[in-house]
Amino acid sequence: MVLLRSVSGDVWEALLRPGRKIRQGARLVFVPGVLEGTVGARTDAGTRMIELDHREDLRRLLERVGEMPTPPYITRSLEDPSDYQTVFARAEGAVAAPTAGLHFTGGLLDQIRALGTEVVFLTLHVGLGTFRPVKTEDIARHRMDAEVFEIRPEASEVLNGARGGGGRIIAAGTTCVRALEAAAGDDGRIRAGSGRTALFITPGYRFRATDALITNFHLPRSTLLMLVSAGARGLRRSDP
Repeated sequence: MVLLRSVSGDVWEALLRPGRKIRQGARLVFVPGVLEGTVGARTDAGTRMIELDHREDLRRLLERVGEMPTPPYITRSLEDPSDYQTVFARAEGAVAAPTAGLHFTGGLLDQIRALGTEVVFLTLHVGLGTFRPVKTEDIARHRMDAEVFEIRPEASEVLNGARGGGGRIIAAGTTCVRALEAAAGDDGRIRAGSGRTALFITPGYRFRATDALITNFHLPRSTLLMLVSAGARGLRRSDP
């Protein structure tokens, strides 16, 4: 089972395997007498609701008996769960790390700042929908799941100041692009605030805030590969 998000109290949205064979009302025992759960309804996204029954603080319990979920291309066990965290991770909520950010260290960020580049942090909680392959022949029919994002006032002030001064906004990862573009107005100014976005960026999209993108490999038929393809054709400015 992979817990995705708390819906209300001890009711969580989760991934269950084998999901089709587990009936609503089934009782799952993870740690007898300590952590159990009752399976609820199936969602439109194919996930399941589960109500957890626990005998101690759930967060501490999960840290003790749970495991960090990692993508299939990470084949070795993590010696430390923090190995699958970015150095700037703060708020809980993402189902996976923004992997382009895993390459940054505190020392590397200091070197970037020393070159005169301002570093700004945004929040977008990576959701399960990011990893859903596009199965429709017409990509316009693919439904994106909404993800939570937040851009603080001090971050938008720096970003808009850079744009006003002729600088470039370089996004480290597709996660940053989705947050930036979701928060940008038609004039390209980035609005502070938080919300949910189901923005699906495909070739032909007009980028309003992002000038350049640092990214890594992406799987075929993924929404992220389509975002990168859109960026290769139409990022806001192509000058080096």
